[in-house]
Amino acid sequence: MSDLVLEATDVAKSYGRGESRFDALKGVSMQVRAGESLAILGKSGSGKSTLMHILALLDAPDAGSLRISGHDVTSLSTADIHRLRNRDFGFVFQQFFLVPDATVLENVIMPLKIAGVGVRERTERGMAALRALELDDKARNRATALSGGQKQRAVIARALVNEPTVIFADEPTGNLDTVTGGIVEDILFDLNRDKGITLVIVTHDEELAARCDRQIHLRDGLEVSPELAGAAA
Repeated sequence: MSDLVLEATDVAKSYGRGESRFDALKGVSMQVRAGESLAILGKSGSGKSTLMHILALLDAPDAGSLRISGHDVTSLSTADIHRLRNRDFGFVFQQFFLVPDATVLENVIMPLKIAGVGVRERTERGMAALRALELDDKARNRATALSGGQKQRAVIARALVNEPTVIFADEPTGNLDTVTGGIVEDILFDLNRDKGITLVIVTHDEELAARCDRQIHLRDGLEVSPELAGAAA
């Protein structure tokens, strides 16, 4: 049995039409193995976030194929894709995307509510995730009452609550100061090491990327060597 969790082949994606058309990806192939940490590097406009969105089933490619744990995604219905994404994937973004008027716990258990998990179970699992991030004492607080670092920890708790096989992190420390960003990085890599969660990080931060097992460099919608990527910076 293959240990590949993600496999993209000649993936292409464009936005707009005519003179305004932008080719974000021009045929990228890549594989992600279970339990590894992977950084997708590139400057703004390189296609790195587009690639992550396709891998994470948040967007669909115009051409090419994507397989999740050996299954061809093109054969799945929209409902199946939503179910797969909610069950297997967790997300940590630069923008926190927390509901400001909801409590921290309500934010964390949102994926479980969408999945139809009962109130008691989702509350227990939400509190367990918050305890793991040392944030359980903030469970009843409004999300607006948290500091930046606490908000990102709440986002990681939300990403963890459905016990995902893969966490996608798009510039996860971009809105944080250096010290707080380092703490968030440590949490993500601890989850990768201790729980075997596959970690896919989109970043322009070379130091963060260097902590990953492997790096993929994008430039103008194509994978390039690190030397070429550096020359483009």
